Amino acid sequence: MNTQIVTLALLTLSLLGAACGRQPETTADGTQDEAATGATASPDVTMIDRARLLAADADHGNWLSHGRTYAEQRFSPLAEIGTQNVSELGLAWHFDVPTTRGMEATPIVVDGRMYVSGSWSIVYALDAADGTELWRYDPEVPGEWARYACCDVVNRGVAVWEDSIFVGTLDGWLVALDAATGEVRWRVDTIDRKPPYTITGAPRIVDGMVFIGNGGAEFGVRGYVSAYDAGSGELLWRFHTVPGNPQDGFESTAMEKAAATWTGKWWQMGGGGTVWDSMAYDAELDLLYIGTGNGSPWNRKIRSPEGGDNLYLSSIIALRPATGEYVWHYQTTPGDTWDFTAAQHMVLADLTIDDDTRKVLLQAPKNGFFYVIDRTNGELISAEPYVQVNWASGIDKQTGRPLETPNARYTDGPFMIMPSPFGGHNWHPMAFSPTTGLVYLPTQDIPFVHGDKEGFEFVGAQWNTGTNFEYAAMPDDPAVAQQIAQMVRGQLLAWDPVTQKEVWRYQHLGPWNGGVLATAGNLVFQGSLLGEFAAYNARTGDKLWQYPAQSGIVAAPISYRAGDRQHIAVAVGWGTIFALAGGDGTAALGNRNISRILAFRRGGTDSLPAVAMVARGPVPEPPTQSADARTVATGKTIYYERCWVCHGDGAASGGITSDLRYSIAQTSSSWDAFVISGAASASGMPGFAGVLSPEDSSAVRAYVLDRAWLAYERQQASIQ
Repeated sequence: MNTQIVTLALLTLSLLGAACGRQPETTADGTQDEAATGATASPDVTMIDRARLLAADADHGNWLSHGRTYAEQRFSPLAEIGTQNVSELGLAWHFDVPTTRGMEATPIVVDGRMYVSGSWSIVYALDAADGTELWRYDPEVPGEWARYACCDVVNRGVAVWEDSIFVGTLDGWLVALDAATGEVRWRVDTIDRKPPYTITGAPRIVDGMVFIGNGGAEFGVRGYVSAYDAGSGELLWRFHTVPGNPQDGFESTAMEKAAATWTGKWWQMGGGGTVWDSMAYDAELDLLYIGTGNGSPWNRKIRSPEGGDNLYLSSIIALRPATGEYVWHYQTTPGDTWDFTAAQHMVLADLTIDDDTRKVLLQAPKNGFFYVIDRTNGELISAEPYVQVNWASGIDKQTGRPLETPNARYTDGPFMIMPSPFGGHNWHPMAFSPTTGLVYLPTQDIPFVHGDKEGFEFVGAQWNTGTNFEYAAMPDDPAVAQQIAQMVRGQLLAWDPVTQKEVWRYQHLGPWNGGVLATAGNLVFQGSLLGEFAAYNARTGDKLWQYPAQSGIVAAPISYRAGDRQHIAVAVGWGTIFALAGGDGTAALGNRNISRILAFRRGGTDSLPAVAMVARGPVPEPPTQSADARTVATGKTIYYERCWVCHGDGAASGGITSDLRYSIAQTSSSWDAFVISGAASASGMPGFAGVLSPEDSSAVRAYVLDRAWLAYERQQASIQ
């Protein structure tokens, strides 16, 4: 065998492994750490019970649950840091996270101990005062499970009850850990080991019940949320969000009602509706609110060919937490066909509207409308667009349904839609300040073109949307690409939920910026995709302070007290779906992943180590293209169906996974070793045996080679 081929194959495998971003820690003697490591005794573990969680709003120094309180407002009553002294903020400490994929978690802080998760569902316990690692738990998620994660191998956080820490793992386990040591207390399978499911969301806990959902709608799953006993891990109940096969009977009257809104044989493709992120709880009403996701496939013409609302996709659902009993729902996007999920952050607040105090639920789902809903009964109070919206002209206040525009469902050909599947607002948490009465919302405007996928065939455990992503590919014409790029924007909005109007905005340089924290110090904190962590005046939007974090920030900050000092902390680390799929637009940012937890306080004197600029090398001259135009076109079609979501628009990597244009020098046989046989499966790059034929693989290689030549020729032209 040609040694150059062997060397190149090994090099590519190592690059793919590095792109996977999982690098086991080693000790001083070179041995690998165990799953839970480094337990120490300080600070002491304290108990969290029902009373403490219900009184979390008055517990100013801690951050006891995902949104700080059950209302998920992400507002800190701490005011030591305010508009008059925020300029004195300095880095108090930093903790280096030993992975290189996206960081989305919200840390939990309990009486001096911080618990935070990172990519690959690894949990870290830290001293909240100085960042000292107390212990670490690695669930050892198999690398190959990354193939089922639509949007990176991320995790949004943990939950705490009594003296246990709970985390959902990417491969579907719910794990209870000893808060003092990180040792496993119990571990339960939430998905019956069905591979297309993943867990990236944070658990929630009420009265000793742990609630967890899952993701995977793009891969053909049926969504549900489950409740487990926090002490034993016993399954208490499960609520499915879409109906199964009617011939098998219905789990509840809610599922029987939902089935009447579907047509065809949707259950053969899963149906979707996963509960992959947001939940909230009202103790007075005793209602658990969950947000559900998109259909499987996205395209309603395929999963429900005669139409229908397809309950309970893209819905907010109120359940009884003790039993999982359905109480009410509100569907933000009936018959969703655009990936307009309603799994986005929900906030509970009491607002004065028309001289009445209303118990409301606030949500800005992907579809671009900001909803104010009566959380006692699901009645729509108001809904107005918070970003550019062209698929609907508004929301009918009587019916609560969107007023769809012509061809929004791309029935008469492709339709350029705003917002895109990235959403006007995605999972990045918003914040509500009871002091200002404003919601602080990370938003974005990104165009996208939807169109039917001709000849679509559902393939289990593979990416299935029923839409043709080729329509949404960035054009090769630089002038047209520039016009589209100018439509892409990202901004932090201050939104008045009573008047449904924007109060101020801070215009970022691009979309996909971080979650938000509001504080009693009249401040709003947010990170950006470019790695700028900043504080803004909550009333005016003026930027008052900023810090270069060295890597993109998408997670939401928290505030807590340690050593009698207010701290602001945030997880940092470029990644997630925007980094994976963004193509040249994200590649041009030059972002890299440096995963860390950063904590700030007034007078902090820590500093980050200098980061050497690592410029991407020139595109090497590709081998000769021998494929004809028809083969290249076929390869493009297959690429956008099977490869785009991980390797980027136009085969341009956003800096997290390997850029295929740089490794295209492989021969067909070594290429097939990865694409067909799965030589890098353990690193998250699946093999497509049984899905792609050798001819398909060759066509994809021809397309990537075509993209490599385009990049190389542009590079040479710029040099000249």
